[in-house]
Amino acid sequence: MENELRSYKKIGLLLKERLADGIYNIGDRLPTERDFAEEFGVSRTVIREALIMLELENLIDIKKGSGVYVTSLPMAANDEKEAIFSDIGPFELLQARQLLESSIAEFAAIQASKKDIDKLKSILNQERKSLQLGEEDYVADEDFHSTIAEITQNEVLVRMQKDLWKYRTDSEMWKGLHAHIPNQSYRYLWLQDHENIITAIQRKDPALARKAMWQHLENVKQKLFELSDVEDPNFDGYLFSVNPVIVGI
Repeated sequence: MENELRSYKKIGLLLKERLADGIYNIGDRLPTERDFAEEFGVSRTVIREALIMLELENLIDIKKGSGVYVTSLPMAANDEKEAIFSDIGPFELLQARQLLESSIAEFAAIQASKKDIDKLKSILNQERKSLQLGEEDYVADEDFHSTIAEITQNEVLVRMQKDLWKYRTDSEMWKGLHAHIPNQSYRYLWLQDHENIITAIQRKDPALARKAMWQHLENVKQKLFELSDVEDPNFDGYLFSVNPVIVGI
């Protein structure tokens, strides 16, 4: 498979063409994620994002545990072949955050003061209280990650981190992914991750802080992929590249 087809946007447009060409009709069940992944030579995360792209255009309906069904056909797919889908895939975004924020945590471990550590611990306590109250917002989570960026005292890194978080809050694809997740209980897992990050920063261990942040966002990727699976949850894991890029770990 040529590299230009590895983008979920390009695959989404290709699947859209198939709908327009009558290869799939309304009511048809599409091939499985595994089948598409093997056909296009990409991971299931890429296929997942391509399908969410089509779902947001109301062309398909993703039914967890059942499959993906065609609900509508595009009117003029040929005119949209070169269209640029402005949204960003959730797993693509998480990978970008993983690369940037692991480096930010590494730098923060060098810069952190006692006051910074106290603030991070206070935010962690607020996260815990928020989850216990059943709140579904991500205010404390965002505060945690933005505070670590602020500890670096590098305004460029602070802005980059905020931009990545804004991509998340503005993303219809991110919302589409979470629409298939029934509850928020998995977020308790991130409390321990955040605690590990604080411990590494408090110990002023840059390598450990980098690894802790990398692993946290890796855990987020894996858990969201598992929870949002539209087919058998016991899928063959080898089709999902756990660490597509590992730098300095």
